[in-house]
Amino acid sequence: MATTTSEGIIAFADGTIFRGRAFGAKATSVGEACFNTSMTGYQEILTDPSYFSQIVTMTAVQVGNYGINPEDVESDGPKVKGFIVREVSPVTSNWRSNQSIQDYLAEAGIPGVEGVDTRAITKKLRVAGAMNACISTEGISDEEAVRRAKEFGGLIGVDFVKEVTAKEAYQWDPDMKQSTPFTVVGTDLLGEQAEKPRFKVAAMDFGAKFSIYRKLQHHGFDVHVFPATATADEIRAINPDGVFLSNGPGDPSAVDYAHATVKELIEEYPTFGICLGHQIITHALGAKTFKLKFGHRGGNQPVKNLETGKVSITSQNHGFASTREELESCGAVVTEVNLNDDTVEGLRLKDKPVFSVQYHPEAAPGPNDADPLFVQFYENVAASKK
Repeated sequence: MATTTSEGIIAFADGTIFRGRAFGAKATSVGEACFNTSMTGYQEILTDPSYFSQIVTMTAVQVGNYGINPEDVESDGPKVKGFIVREVSPVTSNWRSNQSIQDYLAEAGIPGVEGVDTRAITKKLRVAGAMNACISTEGISDEEAVRRAKEFGGLIGVDFVKEVTAKEAYQWDPDMKQSTPFTVVGTDLLGEQAEKPRFKVAAMDFGAKFSIYRKLQHHGFDVHVFPATATADEIRAINPDGVFLSNGPGDPSAVDYAHATVKELIEEYPTFGICLGHQIITHALGAKTFKLKFGHRGGNQPVKNLETGKVSITSQNHGFASTREELESCGAVVTEVNLNDDTVEGLRLKDKPVFSVQYHPEAAPGPNDADPLFVQFYENVAASKK
């Protein structure tokens, strides 16, 4: 499918305007502008609930080459507010694809702009920091677009989790249809089979990616999903063997109802947190988080394990981080740091089977260096049952 020729604009709150070609929906959206350095995985990025309220710029030169398929989504639809790329591929070519990225975004009501200098946008955000912006494919004036960007309230202090969490508790994929890794029919390229669930895990959904649940199930967990607002008593009612805390969007300090719940749960159950889940453990311990200048978003973030010296390349998507000094004063052990800026990437408790990481061990997209963390969680749960 060819790209459109109508104009699209991106207006930043500081008055900067970028012009390009519109694709996707004819719409206007506001959000926090950020950038992602992943070369592939745009479908997973578009549907990751952690991007709710954000306008994403891809640094990859061309996007859309392999189209969209129904298997690689991370939620029930796109969660970004807008999508900015250097070029949308005029050709979609992949045997799994059933739709172009242009049509996919149009159906979801998401505006996109191509033909802009994405390197300049990325450098702007790197220097000035994440910034509120307006993206429009409707032909609104520059002044109107800047005004809307300025009026956007930003992420700090806002609870976006309630917009993306599950509406009610449910069991994830009880028939285990989604836990088998993708293989070409007639082959067994990965040589992997999903383990029969042995342990029941209560997963608090702060905006979880489907691939995380698939990984948990594949590693032997019967996954029971709870809304972010679930109480400790509601989770205790299913008698779980462990607790999982998912990723999600926005400011972790605004999800205060979960801080109290998690504070109770980590006293009773082996717990594993990812991304926002890691930050919520931080708050549950009494420490604080802070907003990063432009965040970590991409599949090439180097993380060093301070206990083993091992360096892993990780997939990340977060705009907030935990305060190291406060974590250590609360009795937590900082286990991992980001080698780019020395921010906290992992923690564990000294006397409880509780640990968390700031990055995404399930990848999707990204490297699988951190997959053993799911094994570690399984082993923690198994040890607690002895």
